[in-house]
Amino acid sequence: MAQSESNGDNKKCQQAKEVQTHPVKEQLPGVQYCINSAPPWPEAVALGFQHYILTLGMTVLIPTIIVPQMGGGNAEKANMIQSLLFVSGLSTLLQSWFGTRLPTVVVGSYSYIIPTISIVQASRYSAYTDPYERFTVTIRGIQGALIISSCFQMIMGFFGFWRNATRFFSPLSLVPYVTFTGLGLYRLGFPMMAKCIEIGLPALIVMVFISLAKVLTSSTAYNHTPESTQTSCRTDRAGLISGAPWVYLPYPFQWGSPTFNSGEAFAMMAASFVSLFESTGTFYAAARYGSATPVPPSIISRGTGWMGVATFLNGMFGSVTGSTASVENAGLLALTRVGSRRVIQISAGFMIFFSVFGKFGALFASVPLPIIAALYCVFFGYVSSAGLGFLQFCNLNNFRTKFVLGFSFFLGISIPQYFSEYYHVKHESTSPRWLNDIVTVLCMSHTTVAALVAFILDLTLSREDDATKNDSGLQWWEKFTLYNADVRNNEFYALPCRLDELFPAL
Repeated sequence: MAQSESNGDNKKCQQAKEVQTHPVKEQLPGVQYCINSAPPWPEAVALGFQHYILTLGMTVLIPTIIVPQMGGGNAEKANMIQSLLFVSGLSTLLQSWFGTRLPTVVVGSYSYIIPTISIVQASRYSAYTDPYERFTVTIRGIQGALIISSCFQMIMGFFGFWRNATRFFSPLSLVPYVTFTGLGLYRLGFPMMAKCIEIGLPALIVMVFISLAKVLTSSTAYNHTPESTQTSCRTDRAGLISGAPWVYLPYPFQWGSPTFNSGEAFAMMAASFVSLFESTGTFYAAARYGSATPVPPSIISRGTGWMGVATFLNGMFGSVTGSTASVENAGLLALTRVGSRRVIQISAGFMIFFSVFGKFGALFASVPLPIIAALYCVFFGYVSSAGLGFLQFCNLNNFRTKFVLGFSFFLGISIPQYFSEYYHVKHESTSPRWLNDIVTVLCMSHTTVAALVAFILDLTLSREDDATKNDSGLQWWEKFTLYNADVRNNEFYALPCRLDELFPAL
């Protein structure tokens, strides 16, 4: 009896040894077209147009929120959208040529909304009674704050400060970082989709959205619904087609010379710091879905510097927000399994073209936001899973690993929720508004909070012994902390035409 039990135990042990976990993959398999490869031109153009359509969500949403508060009407909102789209296309090209060279799209950042609205509501603008005059003086104040904040990003990137910080990342600290790059934008997913659930939900299910929206509008399905529902659901209530000119070429300082205020500039710098975190998380996700190796710190820093250039262009052209790497477009890379740089450059061409020919661009920009939000639910989920993919390099049976992950995830949700609900109520009258804005912008960012908590916890525990390095994935990660440590980096991230001699990867 005892011998049979022993034989049974031996068989179980042998079966356990035969069961092996999935091997780790430094580059994601299953990608049809990686960064340097390109699909056939017809397919590339179609995919580029998809990326362009996806950029319209954030491009339309931010001016729609801010421009009416500034005193602007449909014409000013249309011009603002065209300017933001033009700068996004130009910045995407610059990022793909000289920045990280990843298949990332540069769009307006939601993180700048708090300091921007603070400028809009500043008391010095309340004396202006004419709406258009108030709009012009307000946008000039926003321009000045954006220009100063862009200098902060360029210094952090081009002078290597962000490079020195990202060298201390490990796969363990990157898990909550990249994951919350997607999860942190949950407000732009189902809550925005639910404003028009009858078209948002079908879009989420079948992903065929433009024609469905047009059918419901033309069939008068919303003629007798409340005004708020019609605004969210109908394609003819955005006011963009009527307000957009046939041809409009955005140009620098089109609303006048920028004005500067020190407090507002510091608040905007806090938003640019948050954007820096969000862009970095998106860079790691885009590299994964482009089947590239993890981005070296020097390339992250170079991309951050060019993101500062993008924000500077937004300030010059009078956009109402700074720039960031698009999370939703990184998710589209995963859905299509096409991580080609050429596709992203084609999408940038669409952005520039439709920003100049306003009527055509406004037609696509009038797609109801709940439909775009339905797509966000899918794409943000893909980016979040890119962060979870770094778990394959960590020891999940270690209590230290579990604590770092669990604690950073929990605080990444809990702290922003507190500041979202209570901060303004408790502290708005007890401290300067610009200081409130700085703290609020930093602490309401799920990505920033989760990344900082995980980063600090990971650094405070010893990394000297091999066991700790193995638990956090550092033994695998160390070769990716220096550009020259892996020959594949030249394939994915090297600058073209010997420009690496002018902008070396330090």
